[in-house]
Amino acid sequence: MDVEPDVLFEFVLVLKGDPRGIQRLPDSFAEYVGGVRPRKMHLREASCGYYRWIVDAIYDARGKMYLNIGWEKFARHHSLEAGFILLFSYFGNRDMSVKVFDERRCRRDYHVDRDDRRGGRLSVVSSQRIRARRFLPVRLIGRTNKGTILPLDFPV
Repeated sequence: MDVEPDVLFEFVLVLKGDPRGIQRLPDSFAEYVGGVRPRKMHLREASCGYYRWIVDAIYDARGKMYLNIGWEKFARHHSLEAGFILLFSYFGNRDMSVKVFDERRCRRDYHVDRDDRRGGRLSVVSSQRIRARRFLPVRLIGRTNKGTILPLDFPV
């Protein structure tokens, strides 16, 4: 996989309620992209550079931004559950990567890039068969009054 582009904005989202339902993004991110107001976002799992999910972005009258159509397929494919933590990295031009951490705060790998001896092909491993392989603890810094978004730019 090529080198990741520069990250312009990052945020953490803790899934509450139905993880396949519409998801509100942080106000600070909505303000960051506010001048552009993208109608679609291109999501990909962070370790998978070759598959993108197109998800509709919608806005309410107050300028709040939500992931809507397409999110359910992304959530279903990645077996997202309430309590999972998602780390979003925004690279500009509607392009985002997502790292998924399960209820044990372990990162989940869905796609494994392997060098196939027969031709250097990439293998895709189903999310249904994979278990968390890397144990990357996530330190929760605090909660907002809504209890759903944890900013990354807090001093530690």
